Amino acid sequence: MKVVDAGYDAMIRAIRADRTPNLLLLQYTNAWMVQNLLLVPRMFFTESVIEKRKPLGPNARRAGWIGCNLLLREIPFDGKISMISSGVPIQRRQVREEFSRVKELAKLPPSLRGWTLDVLKIVRQIGRTEFTLQEMYAFESSLKALHPNNQNVRPKIRQQLQVLRDLNLLRFGTRGTYRVV
Repeated sequence: MKVVDAGYDAMIRAIRADRTPNLLLLQYTNAWMVQNLLLVPRMFFTESVIEKRKPLGPNARRAGWIGCNLLLREIPFDGKISMISSGVPIQRRQVREEFSRVKELAKLPPSLRGWTLDVLKIVRQIGRTEFTLQEMYAFESSLKALHPNNQNVRPKIRQQLQVLRDLNLLRFGTRGTYRVV
């Protein structure tokens, strides 16, 4: 799923300066009843979730302007906090707990946060509470594509797993195994 956003350059500058706002996505019925309300905390906006759009054509009022899309599918599950689901409000306590669990990510510098969230997304893609380092290495090429300037992807994966452990999102098990908290 994509959400149309504003200017690409402005969004990239906001991400790099750590000035992105939280995002609330509201879906409503034809009768104007709130169906779903989703919170995406600001720290989940990284360059990996931004898609550059084509420049506006020469006949457009703002010819050459370049917008962007937010790629919600690229945001880890942890960054999509449901507040209302199928018309039913989620308990405040649960919403606050989910937000509290990820708020420490905001303390990471934006330059590091992208890597951390890309690794977290892969952990979620594996889809099990326990996984191995070898399973993470299977995603080396996709991480290399997201971060082409990094020539040491495997060490970076291990580093980011440690960051996720320090943020209490993962626990280390026996050598080379991990558990999602």
